[in-house]
Amino acid sequence: MGEATNILVYRTTSRVIYGDTDRMGYAYNANYLRWFEIGRAELFRHLGLTYRQIEERGIYLPVSEAYCKYISPVAYDDLIVIEASLDNSVRGGVKFDYRIFGEDGASPVAEGYTKHPCVSREGRVLRPPQFLRDFIQQKLAEIA
Repeated sequence: MGEATNILVYRTTSRVIYGDTDRMGYAYNANYLRWFEIGRAELFRHLGLTYRQIEERGIYLPVSEAYCKYISPVAYDDLIVIEASLDNSVRGGVKFDYRIFGEDGASPVAEGYTKHPCVSREGRVLRPPQFLRDFIQQKLAEIA
């Protein structure tokens, strides 16, 4: 994934449920994208702004690009640690980087990113709105 400007980081956990697994007993690959979603939603919540609050202001953040590198499998009932970080280097939208770890929080099992344009209720792509830019800048200032 290379060096990115990851500045706001949050970790949360999830457990691999039976429905997440494939016939071989490992988590099915598409579930990693769902865990990415959990990570970014919890990151925003931790920072004090939920997806719901963003949408109530008429802004949606659909996924326009997703990447996942699978490092090692996880199985039913494994506890995973989802790390999501906000990459501030993207100007035309929002980019999140992710790392998923085993229960020890140190052994990576996957890593990736998602990119999100800001979209109006009518589906028109917009520049990131001022309230979102201000929010991110405020959070950056708090950790500086």
